[in-house]
Amino acid sequence: MQTTRRAALFGAAAIVSAAMPAIAEEEDIVIGFAVAESGFMQAYDEPATQAALIRIEEINEEGGLLGRQIVPVFADTKSDRAEGARAGLEVIEAGADMVVVSCDYDFGAPAALMAEAQNKISFFLCAESVRAGIQGVGPHSFSASVLAAVQGATMAEWAHEELGATTFYVLEDTWTEYNKGICDGFNWRAPQIEGVEIVGRDTFVNDDASIAAQITRIRNLPEPPDAIMLCSMMPGVVSAVRQIRNAGIEVPILNGSGVDGSYWMDAVPSLSEFYIPVQGSVYGDDPNPAVEEFNVRFEERFGARPSSQYAYPGYVMVDLWAKAVERAGTTDAAAVVEELEKMDEEPTLFGPRTFTSELHHQNRARYHIVKVTDGEPAVVDSWTIDEPIPLEVLLQ
Repeated sequence: MQTTRRAALFGAAAIVSAAMPAIAEEEDIVIGFAVAESGFMQAYDEPATQAALIRIEEINEEGGLLGRQIVPVFADTKSDRAEGARAGLEVIEAGADMVVVSCDYDFGAPAALMAEAQNKISFFLCAESVRAGIQGVGPHSFSASVLAAVQGATMAEWAHEELGATTFYVLEDTWTEYNKGICDGFNWRAPQIEGVEIVGRDTFVNDDASIAAQITRIRNLPEPPDAIMLCSMMPGVVSAVRQIRNAGIEVPILNGSGVDGSYWMDAVPSLSEFYIPVQGSVYGDDPNPAVEEFNVRFEERFGARPSSQYAYPGYVMVDLWAKAVERAGTTDAAAVVEELEKMDEEPTLFGPRTFTSELHHQNRARYHIVKVTDGEPAVVDSWTIDEPIPLEVLLQ
């Protein structure tokens, strides 16, 4: 059964799926959101979707795209892979010119593959695996975020240069491609840095109740490492960090962007020496004042500030796709892909973006470094890795 739901775009805090249903007019441009409105992925998908809706509203207020209004339609993936495929098909049947899918490759791919089968462009809201794009879906698929490997490489360079770290212990959560990607980037960059040594490696799975054995191996090292590279995400990362600190290990912990936000830090009281890279700051201290202006607009629309940096790629996605449509003069997928692939350091509110015919993702980007001290996150630095991560490294 074909279903469409037009958003009452900026109602209260709820995502637009709660709005009154309506049918998109034939002349409208339709963006289909096959994203999680329930389940654990909602925490990632909802803020990015809300940010996307802000950019849609801005474009519509400026006269629309190609003189036409953009209408969003929605289907809930329920944070389930099988439901993701159904949701993708639902928004395609609703007339989607472009399909937006979940933040994570594993959970967004089913809907993206539905779009690819129909030769429609798909954009992962904030997936950070190289497979979220050409390599895992096909030539019409893109991601709005930055590769997880860039996060790992960023933390390797920055921790060595700014913390003086030379010995690292790598603790990898093997649950998702995102987690693996963080460690892939770190493992590529760290050995290239003169004087740096990885003194141990271990793995765990996100829902493991205990990582006591891994912690014991860290404590049994002849000397504590200068830092722990923890490659993990919600919800299991909270338990891992708490167990590490409860074991008396106080060395700096590095992670990826997936743990941005202070909403979880009460579970690890007085957490300090915890570092992550972010595309923009939700804490009111971003070096670019325009980012804080966006945070304020977001709060005005939805009743709360963005909970993490994962809101931002949603805004970037609509911005880039709309620019490509304007330049192509059409929503035809082939023409729009061609324009997207011409983008080289294309300016956006959250840093420049580049796409090529080989990579529909970012393998180099500027990150702000957030340090958590006594449970309070704050931007302390900015960093861009010395060179892009080679495609062969990303694909290994």
